[in-house]
Amino acid sequence: MKSINGHDTDLATFAGGCFWCMIAPFSNIPGVDKVISGYTGGYKENPTYEEVCSGTTGHYEAIQITFKPSICPYDRLLEVYWRQIDPTDEGGQFQDRGASYRTAIFYHSESQKQKAEASKKALEESSRFRRPIVTDILPAKNFYPAEEAHQNYHQKNQLHYDLYRSGSGRDDFIKHYWKQR
Repeated sequence: MKSINGHDTDLATFAGGCFWCMIAPFSNIPGVDKVISGYTGGYKENPTYEEVCSGTTGHYEAIQITFKPSICPYDRLLEVYWRQIDPTDEGGQFQDRGASYRTAIFYHSESQKQKAEASKKALEESSRFRRPIVTDILPAKNFYPAEEAHQNYHQKNQLHYDLYRSGSGRDDFIKHYWKQR
């Protein structure tokens, strides 16, 4: 952890399908300093978007969050994360299919690992979903920021992003499984 403005910061890394759709839900949470799109979990150094999408790098599309745990506990980030994904889909997320679109929580410490496992177990026991939870919990690996065009895409290309997000099925899924309960 490093100190920013007198607060210690930490990292959280989540894969939840298309990274465009994962940035916005975390961006305005108090205590979150930065959210970036990128690639992690694979073996190719400095992969490109095209390489990751080809399925040949082993990487996931992911986001990395710099946050202040004293203001925004890791548990809060986990809660937001679970509400953005279909944790039962092992083939990708919504309209995006393939290994690079799978879900995973990449932990940066033993504490994060324990909290991620506990949150996954609680979700499994809630019976919210009829199928098993398949989201992996993995040790963090090198994180490679995505190309600048993919950073804060929801702000740079709002119309395209809104059309993509609504057409992907993500919003309908979230509404069905989270807003109705």
